Amino acid sequence: MNLEHKTALVTGASSGIGLAIAKALLDKGCYVYGISRRGASIQHQHYTDLRADIGDYTQLEQALQPLLSSATTTDILINNAGLGYFGKIDDMKLEQWHEMFNTNVHGVFYCIKLLAPIMKKNRLGHIINISSIAGLQAVVEGSGYSATKYAVRAISQAIFRELRPFNVKVSTIFPGSVNTAFFDNIDHKLSYEDMIQPDEFVKSVIHMLESDDAYLPFELEVRTMRAK
Repeated sequence: MNLEHKTALVTGASSGIGLAIAKALLDKGCYVYGISRRGASIQHQHYTDLRADIGDYTQLEQALQPLLSSATTTDILINNAGLGYFGKIDDMKLEQWHEMFNTNVHGVFYCIKLLAPIMKKNRLGHIINISSIAGLQAVVEGSGYSATKYAVRAISQAIFRELRPFNVKVSTIFPGSVNTAFFDNIDHKLSYEDMIQPDEFVKSVIHMLESDDAYLPFELEVRTMRAK
């Protein structure tokens, strides 16, 4: 896909991976809509800041009205927003479990449900879902988080076949530890410097989006080479 003048929605655009993706897409000439709960500090004529909890369907639908109007198209959806709580399953708070599923799973479903009809109608689109290596191998004391990221993979694998006849691509990326605020309250072995850096990760996203029309990079696992 030639990214110039394409319209993209990036979830979780206020920081970390989402912020880096939004900036990279703007550099490529995209019109970018970023959605998050607290807003992104991007000042660009082609950037529109949307605020909503993507785990709340009514709130999300209202926030996405600029994209759902007949005058606007959406070519790219980056489902990046996510959060994680870790601990023994019998200690896990119900509200934390529900929040992970609302954001990591329901938010992905809601965004696809709202934007896929536009892509199908235009017979053009690329959906990239950001999962995690925890969606390939469950993490000890991370049962809820791992379950949500396995679910993201399952959704992707199913809708890939569903949307391919409409010329809509679906890809999933499984990153290892990325240097973001995600790890601020989580015990981790890697230093932030040794993690995948957001700017490094973004290169894989752009590569997927710029792939030839007949070529689909379906699943990609990325790791750091700096692990001790």
